Amino acid sequence: MNGTTIARAAIALTSGTIFGLGLAISGMIDPRKVLGFFDIFGAWDPSLAGMLITAIPVTFLFYRLSGRRSASLTGRPFPPSAPLRVDNRLIVGAALFGVGWGLAGLSPGPALEALAFDARALVFVTAMATGMIVHHTTSQNRRP
Repeated sequence: MNGTTIARAAIALTSGTIFGLGLAISGMIDPRKVLGFFDIFGAWDPSLAGMLITAIPVTFLFYRLSGRRSASLTGRPFPPSAPLRVDNRLIVGAALFGVGWGLAGLSPGPALEALAFDARALVFVTAMATGMIVHHTTSQNRRP
């Protein structure tokens, strides 16, 4: 391994660790907390709103700062932004994600983290992986 590979691995590990800590501290890995946030007509738990209120400006700030750079911290150039195309695949995918999140109280990152303490997350992760494989297999045939 050369120095660049080690630097990239260290940046990925640091980024993943910070992301995982943020999920754990905010409670996003606990499906009951997430489902409580979505239960606006029942026992609503507004505490995740604090996470949203802080995450959006932080993301905006770093997104803007990264736009001023020509390359990442590892020296790789940023890929050009793809034009936003709202089509049926995007709408159906967003709807499936939202329904899954609302029903299970998990999304992909928190589900992987929840595997450490909640065996029920295995069902979600298995279904998620199956969906990813099916999508990859079926979309291979549609690409030009």
